[in-house]
Amino acid sequence: MTYHIRKAEKSDMPAVLALIQELAVFEKEPDAVEVTVKDLEKDGFGPNPQFKCFVAEVNQSIKAIALVYFRYSTWKGKTLHLEDLIVSEKARGHGLGTALLDTVIQYGHQLGVKRINWEVLDWNTPAIDFYENKGADVKRDWNVVHLDEQGIKNYMSKK
Repeated sequence: MTYHIRKAEKSDMPAVLALIQELAVFEKEPDAVEVTVKDLEKDGFGPNPQFKCFVAEVNQSIKAIALVYFRYSTWKGKTLHLEDLIVSEKARGHGLGTALLDTVIQYGHQLGVKRINWEVLDWNTPAIDFYENKGADVKRDWNVVHLDEQGIKNYMSKK
């Protein structure tokens, strides 16, 4: 399979959203995606971009993405967070995931980040194996903690 990796453009956001929705179905959360194409366009390509996205194209069709943004570690300093690395199910096994991960690691290295981090579901054994085979340290002793929009509202109502 011949592919091309490049930075995403604003016009790519419908395809990016389609892959995000495909991932949500895979992760058994088909109704969880709230972000829209308009959100992605505004947040990724406005005056203060909140993320950078790389895409993998096959025959001028986007088949995979990697979406990243900066974080700051009180222990390490500037870090890069890989929010999602998504390869369409039909395009898996052809090197797109590796090529995108390589691109993310090179991007972080060029920017001098001290760490690149991401999450993976504990039942997603193929992804865990993929990351470990690339040399990543999958932390099994940490739990992800978050407040969703309703949780934030509930928290604030108690103030």
